[in-house]
Amino acid sequence: MSKLVIVESPSKAKTIEKYLGKGYQVVSSKGHIRDLATSGKGGLGVDVDNDFKPTYIDSPDKKDVIEDLEKKIKKADSVYLATDPDREGEAIAWHIANRFDLSLDDNNRVVFNEITKPVVTEAIGHPSKVDMQMVYSQEARRILDRIIGFKLSNLLKSKIKSKSAGRVQSVALKLIVDREDEIKAFVPEEYWSVTALFKEDKKNFKSKLSKINDVKLGDKDIKTEADAQKIKDKCLEGPFTVAAVDEHIKAHKPNPPYTTSKLQQDAATKLYFTSKKTMQVAQRLYEGISISTGLTGLITYMRTDSVRMSDVFLAQGYRYIVENYGKEYAGYYKAKTGKNAQDAHEAIRPTSIENTPESIKEYLTNDEYKLYRLIYYRALAAMMADAKYRHKTITLKNDIYEFVTTGQTQVFDGYQKVYGEFEKNTEDELPEMKKDQQLTARDIETKQHFTEPKPRYTEARLIEEMERNGIGRPSTYATIIDTIQQREYVTLEKSSEGGRTRVFVPTEQGVLTTRKLDEFFSSIINTTYTAKMETELDKIAEGKADHVKELKKFYKDFMPLMDKAYADMEKLAPQATGEICPLCGGELVIRTGRYGKFISCSNFPSCKYTSNMPKEAPEETGEACPECGSPLVRRKNRYGQTFVGCSNYPTCKYIKSDGSAPRRFFRRKGSYAKKS
Repeated sequence: MSKLVIVESPSKAKTIEKYLGKGYQVVSSKGHIRDLATSGKGGLGVDVDNDFKPTYIDSPDKKDVIEDLEKKIKKADSVYLATDPDREGEAIAWHIANRFDLSLDDNNRVVFNEITKPVVTEAIGHPSKVDMQMVYSQEARRILDRIIGFKLSNLLKSKIKSKSAGRVQSVALKLIVDREDEIKAFVPEEYWSVTALFKEDKKNFKSKLSKINDVKLGDKDIKTEADAQKIKDKCLEGPFTVAAVDEHIKAHKPNPPYTTSKLQQDAATKLYFTSKKTMQVAQRLYEGISISTGLTGLITYMRTDSVRMSDVFLAQGYRYIVENYGKEYAGYYKAKTGKNAQDAHEAIRPTSIENTPESIKEYLTNDEYKLYRLIYYRALAAMMADAKYRHKTITLKNDIYEFVTTGQTQVFDGYQKVYGEFEKNTEDELPEMKKDQQLTARDIETKQHFTEPKPRYTEARLIEEMERNGIGRPSTYATIIDTIQQREYVTLEKSSEGGRTRVFVPTEQGVLTTRKLDEFFSSIINTTYTAKMETELDKIAEGKADHVKELKKFYKDFMPLMDKAYADMEKLAPQATGEICPLCGGELVIRTGRYGKFISCSNFPSCKYTSNMPKEAPEETGEACPECGSPLVRRKNRYGQTFVGCSNYPTCKYIKSDGSAPRRFFRRKGSYAKKS
């Protein structure tokens, strides 16, 4: 009896087929096999006048895949749809069933959150039906994105030459532009701090002014240098008295295991990975890596907003902790699930606690090892006991002025035994002091400060802000960030914070796009409306809302805005170059075409003169090429991505890897893998 299992990914298929063994054939659909057509009213592929009925067509690039699936399905006695455990995976399963006339009444849907032999074989033994509510939710999302994307993009292309707009993409861009506006409008305020410097029991410590006349000071309450100097002079007149010493043990709790957004944020700040790179590496870890025990998935499904871990894994984890660190290091983990979390999923965790990063390092690329290590120790730490610190607070008084200093000393490392390197925990031991003890300050330090605006968004901060506002979903963050860069609405530039931190800066076109959307679509392209729409999509998935009603409600709000924008939005005139057309004497202007900007005659179409834009000289980074010593320069590849490479190209082909540059490829056990 032949049993056919259909998954999305070829590498996933290979892993699962090995687990299921004889009698099973596992094949890949390579993602979606169908998409909305571009025919019908407005080229939407959606009949807006007939309950938004979609028209699906076979994806042109999947012709061979579809033919192969058709042959295999006809020969199979049983077909299982084992696509990813989320809305997108549910929709792919439905499309395959619909396209090949598989019964939706059959239990042919298989779901698993990790690709390990026990989990896969258990799931195959307990199939269910395709969840049509999840399918309707995905379909509604796709139709919304098609309507907004097509209509807004066409409008902006015709009016202001912007490349595209989108339901979530444009809100993410708005966050960046709004932050830039805040920074430009910010007016710094001067303020001063006063700090007393002491040396007691051979220990130097500082104490910060916190109260005057028992009134707590705000950070900016000392406005001028004169005010600060007056306090300094008064405090140097006499000794300080210890008013109080407070000591207590404080527990530092471990963080829960990773959700998608938290993994992307930490990978950005700790590993300097882009969100796109993080998801690509995580995908490989999920689908399977050949290690000493064979081909196995190393982590659970990497698109999740749940922090739950299975009881089986928790039991294994606690046993591992007791055996390797001692009973006192075992904690108690209970997941606190967010209001939007899909609790059927688990957090991102290792599939086996025995696969320590160090034990399988030789089988992983450098990027795979770094990310797996982050995931592994985050999950392990979550199951461990709290770290404990002795916190000490010393309050000092000098006349009407009260100064406070705090310090902490670790008394039990707990989870930090495995996770300490990933956290910033400083120990600051204070001297032993008693109430009413008197001290003389070595000096009183006054320091000038200026208030600063909120910082520009890094990838991590932008993902955190999108998650906080409820816009997009874990699986979409990387695509959103990639899209606004590809459309040249934002650039990633070095931050004034120093190090390798890079921040988003909107381009002129990005600002113009946001301004026009604010002017004509402010009621729809904003965080509140977008978050509300995500909630409605969640309700559809749960069977608590009707997808057709929600689409009708949206369309009724959206179309009047479109009509007004087409009527009232001013068309952007082409930018003049200041040069004269050699054919007709007209003015030359810069236009945007299918392949980017070019120079054209303003008298088009009567004069068809065109020429290429002059190439910009590559910008030097100030660094030298490690291979030949020539200057490194910042360039753009044919996809518009910025990267740093040698100025001596093509003689020297060095490319600096920073998460966005093209990768080199190397051979690993019969397959190609990306190497950073």
